[in-house]
Amino acid sequence: MVCGRSSGLLAPCVFVLLVASIAQAQIPAHKVVLIINEVGLAHPASALVTEQVMSRFAADPRYQTEFYVESLDSPLFSQETSQEDIETGLLRDYGNRKIDVIIAMGPAPIRFLSHFSETFLPDVPIVFCGSTQVQAGNPKLTSRFTGSWMTFDAAKTLEAARQLSPEIRNVVVVSGSSQFDKATLRLTKSSLDAHPVPLEFTYLTDLDISSLLERLRNLPKRTVVLYTSFFRDATGSPFVNATTALPLVSEAANAPVFGISDTYLGHGIVGGYVVSFAEQGKIAASLVSEIFEGKNPADIPIVKGPSIYMFDARQLKRWNLSARRLPAGSIVLNREPTLWERAKWIFVPGLAIILGLTTVAVYLLHKQKQLKDARNEQLRLSGMLINAQEQERGRLAAEIHDDFSQRLAVLSLGLETAAEGIPESMQETNRQMDELMESASELGADLHTLSHRLHSSTLESLGLVAGVGAFCREFTVQQGTQVEFSQREVPRSVSSDVALCLFRIVQEALRNVKKHSGAPTAQVSLETLDGALHLSISDDGRGFSMNECSNGQGLGLWSMRERVRLVGGRFDIVSEKLKGTRVEVSVPLKEKSDASGSEAAVEPLRASAVASGESAG
Repeated sequence: MVCGRSSGLLAPCVFVLLVASIAQAQIPAHKVVLIINEVGLAHPASALVTEQVMSRFAADPRYQTEFYVESLDSPLFSQETSQEDIETGLLRDYGNRKIDVIIAMGPAPIRFLSHFSETFLPDVPIVFCGSTQVQAGNPKLTSRFTGSWMTFDAAKTLEAARQLSPEIRNVVVVSGSSQFDKATLRLTKSSLDAHPVPLEFTYLTDLDISSLLERLRNLPKRTVVLYTSFFRDATGSPFVNATTALPLVSEAANAPVFGISDTYLGHGIVGGYVVSFAEQGKIAASLVSEIFEGKNPADIPIVKGPSIYMFDARQLKRWNLSARRLPAGSIVLNREPTLWERAKWIFVPGLAIILGLTTVAVYLLHKQKQLKDARNEQLRLSGMLINAQEQERGRLAAEIHDDFSQRLAVLSLGLETAAEGIPESMQETNRQMDELMESASELGADLHTLSHRLHSSTLESLGLVAGVGAFCREFTVQQGTQVEFSQREVPRSVSSDVALCLFRIVQEALRNVKKHSGAPTAQVSLETLDGALHLSISDDGRGFSMNECSNGQGLGLWSMRERVRLVGGRFDIVSEKLKGTRVEVSVPLKEKSDASGSEAAVEPLRASAVASGESAG
């Protein structure tokens, strides 16, 4: 029982601890960073490093970071203030705060913290940056320090200047009078001594700003200016190095100005082999992050931040210096975008739209071609169907005419001969034989009419007008519907396909009159007008609704339309209920192009007609 109760209590405890650990993992850790700068944030170098560090941790959801920034050039710490007084003031403000990391930016803060390493917040790790080892006085750093030293080489800046302007002979070095200015000048001279450049050097230092600018306005030809730093002039007047002093120097100088820091770009220098405070800020932020993660500063190696070739395109243009002569790997800022760079955000979408529209157009053309091919195939099949229909009609007509009509004629003659041989006394037999002969003759006449309907030999032998006229007369006699036929200026030599088309339409239309209209009369008109044959078949019968017609066309109407379409004509039908119907056809007039060919084509039918006539006679 005790054991069971213990495990029952253990499970809720484990659950509570698990929930608490998850909740704690989701809450950002609170961190405090103290940044000690050489100069205030009004100076680009300090501002750039501070911005890089702050932006890094503002984007890191693991930490809620609080920053405090102090500058050793603030009114609180004047030049007469001793380092002990500085330590006392900083301890008064931060001694009772929980500081997680100190960032020392610049030579003076590094020297200060290395001097008071054992007494000023001794348990807090220090990350240093923004200085060369020489500028900081080659300090002895304890295990609480890690960071990055800058690399400095003024000789490479002058070599780049010589590449851009090979004719230069003189270098004018400009420096201020503050302790930092003097330290930077010493570092510059040390670099030039280590890597001598074959040029004449003039040092404009310890001058008031007015005298300096006057000297810069009157520099000799084939000269460049090397700007190191300028925080104070000889009278003690303070300047913001990059944003106040440098623009004055650049504006006054009658020669291109080169520099040693990336913070000088955009304020008047052409460029150079510059130390990168932006890179220093990134390195410092990375090292602080490692310390936040629990690493000991002693286990994080000190690194060297690289210098880079960096130039300002506007200053290159101002001094007519070719960017093609820059050292390999140079970074060019403020470059005017090329026409392509300016227009690509318009050109690329425009090109995409054009390609898209082209693709759609090609697709539509392809579909249009497919539709055209389908229509052509439909025309071809329709033509083949109608031609096959006509061929079958011709075959049937020939077979009826040449076979059945002949056999019926023979039968009629045989019956006549047999009747002559029967004696006179057999009157009833003679009467029956007469009836049989009359039926055989009627059957022969009907077969002859059917053959003519299937394939009119009159149409081919005598032409369109004769063929249509003969059919109208036969229709009147056989169907009891009076057909009035009229024609005007219709040539005899109409092409066979057009003639056959119009003849079949007359046949189909008159059948419809007989079958559907109930009209006692019909009119057929054929005339030539404006180079086209016009056919009209009309009646005054029942008529029909065109809407009903369009919803359910019959085979006969479809056949008429297809025939007209195959010969390139126009087909219209007009009808209203109780107001009759009118069929209008207009076909381009095409005369026979090969008379001999046409004659050859109708010759078998003509021979059949002759044979039929002889048999019937």
